[in-house]
Amino acid sequence: MSTSSSTQPVMGSVDLVCQDGVQLKGHFLPAFGGRQAPTERPVLLCPATGVRQHFYLRFAAWLAEQGHDVLVFDYRGIGLSLQGRLKDCRATLVEWGQQDQVAALDWLVRRTGQEQVLLLGHSAGGQMIGLLPNHRHIARVVGVATSTGWFRGMRPGFRFTARAVLRGVIPLGIRLKGYAPCSKVGLGEDLPAAVALQWGQWCAAGGYATNAVKGRPQQDFHADIRIPITVLHATDDDIATPANVADLMRTYPAARRQVRHVAPRDHGLKAIGHIDWFRTSHQALWPLLAQALCEPV
Repeated sequence: MSTSSSTQPVMGSVDLVCQDGVQLKGHFLPAFGGRQAPTERPVLLCPATGVRQHFYLRFAAWLAEQGHDVLVFDYRGIGLSLQGRLKDCRATLVEWGQQDQVAALDWLVRRTGQEQVLLLGHSAGGQMIGLLPNHRHIARVVGVATSTGWFRGMRPGFRFTARAVLRGVIPLGIRLKGYAPCSKVGLGEDLPAAVALQWGQWCAAGGYATNAVKGRPQQDFHADIRIPITVLHATDDDIATPANVADLMRTYPAARRQVRHVAPRDHGLKAIGHIDWFRTSHQALWPLLAQALCEPV
């Protein structure tokens, strides 16, 4: 457990144990500063594919200052949750939802004593709610740059590049190295082979996580999700395009859904794209996320 000065939130390193015994590493930041958000519900911050938890810590500290308990973590096979050599890791993208997010959600509920929490998901972090058997503990989902990442829904030029990388370059790299060398092609951290291969398959098929549970109705909770889901995406995002956000929203037919398009120039920014929402250079966007979290359920 690490502590900081009296003017900074307390940040603690925590262990999360999944149902299959895999241990994950996370950070918990309790609400700080005396200001109370309109809701006292804790926030589970789920990272994007290939993005370590440390990328989100400054935003998480800011969110704690707004009155929220916050938990952020690394999925199995990435960052602090990688055990052993990456080439030996057999983690799958399905497990990130069915095991890792489930364990993180259960931990936060136990730690805070709250029956329901808010899930703030960046990209893939907000795409897998339909895989969580404990989804009843989520009061609201706020997705940031969240969509299905469907190749067909991307702009033509970017579509060609994305397909070539995820369906060609990355599989070749896996055959050569035993893991996905994503960092070499600008796709974040290197990933376990099966995670990257499923990522490419789901982006090619559309519907994202629905591909993990086809023919497995007992594991498919998409139609059961009735909570509010808000997705914010930037107008200059090549992945979370309007078409791909709509493709995601259709997978939750019973949810109360809303989409917000965010233009960089409206917030004094030159660009936002898919990743920059959580950078300190883009703090002008953070109140938008807090507002979306705190809307009445």
